[in-house]
Amino acid sequence: MKRKYWNSARLVFRIGFLAGCLAAALGVQAQNNNSSARSFDQVAISPDGSRVAWVQSSEPVGGSAIYVQDLKSPGSKPRRISAGAGLHAASEDTLAWSPDSKHLAFLSDVESDGQSNFYLADMDGGTARKLTSLKGFLDDPAWSPDGKTLAFLFTENAARAAGPLMPMVPETGVIDQTIYEQRLTTVDTGSGKVRQLSPPDMYVYQYDWSPDGKTFAAIAGHGAGDANWYVAQLYTLTAEGGDLKPVHKPPLQIAGPRWSPDGKSIAFIGGLMSDEGFIGGDIFVVPATGGEARDVTPGIAASPSRLYWESPGRILFAENVDGQAGVSRVDLSNGQISLVWTGSDTFSTEAGAGPAISLAADRQNSAVIRDSSAHPPEIWAGAIGDWKQITHGNDAIRPAWGAAKSVHWSNGKTNVQGWLMFPTNYDSSKRYPMVVVVHGGPAGVERLQWPGPFFEPYDLSARGYFVLYPNPRGSYGQGEKFTAANVKDFGYGDFQDILKGVDEVVKTMPVDNDRVGITGWSYGGYMTMWAVTQTNRFRAAVAGAGLANYQSYYGQNDIDEWMPPYFGANVYDDPEVYARSSPITFIKNVKTPTLLLVGQYDGECPVPQSREFWHALKTLGVETKLVIYPGEGHEFLQPEDRSDVIERLTGWFDHYLKPAAGSH
Repeated sequence: MKRKYWNSARLVFRIGFLAGCLAAALGVQAQNNNSSARSFDQVAISPDGSRVAWVQSSEPVGGSAIYVQDLKSPGSKPRRISAGAGLHAASEDTLAWSPDSKHLAFLSDVESDGQSNFYLADMDGGTARKLTSLKGFLDDPAWSPDGKTLAFLFTENAARAAGPLMPMVPETGVIDQTIYEQRLTTVDTGSGKVRQLSPPDMYVYQYDWSPDGKTFAAIAGHGAGDANWYVAQLYTLTAEGGDLKPVHKPPLQIAGPRWSPDGKSIAFIGGLMSDEGFIGGDIFVVPATGGEARDVTPGIAASPSRLYWESPGRILFAENVDGQAGVSRVDLSNGQISLVWTGSDTFSTEAGAGPAISLAADRQNSAVIRDSSAHPPEIWAGAIGDWKQITHGNDAIRPAWGAAKSVHWSNGKTNVQGWLMFPTNYDSSKRYPMVVVVHGGPAGVERLQWPGPFFEPYDLSARGYFVLYPNPRGSYGQGEKFTAANVKDFGYGDFQDILKGVDEVVKTMPVDNDRVGITGWSYGGYMTMWAVTQTNRFRAAVAGAGLANYQSYYGQNDIDEWMPPYFGANVYDDPEVYARSSPITFIKNVKTPTLLLVGQYDGECPVPQSREFWHALKTLGVETKLVIYPGEGHEFLQPEDRSDVIERLTGWFDHYLKPAAGSH
């Protein structure tokens, strides 16, 4: 569930259950000068296309900072926008341009470390002024069409940062049933008056202003936010507040509501999504007053991730397609889809997020964060696919890992894509070990991008391994039928897709079939646990935040509503379908040495799942080790813990796949 993650001072954006594993955990040292690549966390182009703003890490003081570049004067230096004076460790991020491009709203914790509020910067200069003085979690700002009001999402007095990736609050005594609802809120940019608009018993996940500024489209659900995104519905809400009016109850998950330019329709992405914020599906259009939703991309062999209206009859969208990122458009009158651009580079508007672009009002000019496994992230702007590099903070950085290529193979009638990373200094006359890295999700996708802060073991390549990143059935990139192909079938067709990929690589590349390992985080951790119960082919395994027993897991995790769409029922109505895909059911088959890693307060894949698997292996005499990281959630926030994960992972594989490496 990919939600944006900023730096650790701001905590993280929230990636979700089984998809929090696409961002990388390798404090990568790949460089000419041994310095790490500069991070770019968000980018936004002004509506008039004249400026681009972005967020980057503040080094060496820590925190994050906002910069604005005048695109009309490409030789000019970027200007820092801040709520405070000088360089300091404040966290400033979460950008929103005013419709007239004269003001930039952003969040800053300059006055209170850890508590961010909105500030407003004037592009003509001067000190940014404070707009809000609220206590809680603020996010997702958007200006009204007339530029007088800023809307945002607000969780008042939040006990923690929103999202299931964050460490859960420890439970003791009588379990607290207090629910902190995220509400749609506005602030008048002139008077500073704040109003919470949506009802206090509804959690609002995403929203969009109507073109006339009188109404919002909102995706919302009753109850706790982490779990109930999976059963959220589409509503409208007047700008005066009040009750939410139902518009559409989807059969599966929905995301990214966007109002048509004429105000008559609302478009959204709908489909089988295992993680909030990590979006993939078909594009649907529904009348704003309610009615039947129409699928305007049926059968598309890709997974749209963000959509943008170009006109009442045409929608532009970013997509995952065959392991790559792309942009296409669909004509609503005839359903014709035309490709605008695709490439192996990744692009987004938020660090670690899926394909997305920031578009100017003319729907021509755009800005992105662009990177690949070979090139660290930079800010780019221009026409879609014809972007020009704006920043050059990482020009001197070079990867320490090897080259990568897209590979394809077949499992019966199923065609599968993945990425194969070569060992650094690859020599075709030598034979190498290989590690399979399974992505999270299951509705996720592996695209080779520059490593971010958590779990992307490119370091294996630098240590002399091939690394295979498969996108088996259940992944994004080949359409909804492919994404839904693992429903009621976890561990079967998807696992066979992975094994066929291993066969293909071993057959065509100098990989030693006797020195192959497997790892992954979240769903990848589950698949690692599953793999060692199904085959002895893997000589070593490292399961990060895995799932051992779906029956017990159902009552332990904090996001249980993701499960019925995949299993066809809840565990109490059909326990057997859950047992069928549980590694613990087949635990006596395991012979593979297995390392287990998990965060102490992981709410998505709780500690008891890893402990149950470890206890079984220990009882059965299988080589194993369990590491529980204190205070961490599903995604680790502490740099020392992130580094320790990779050190333990590489050490485990070196010991079992490189006999000469010595004892572990």
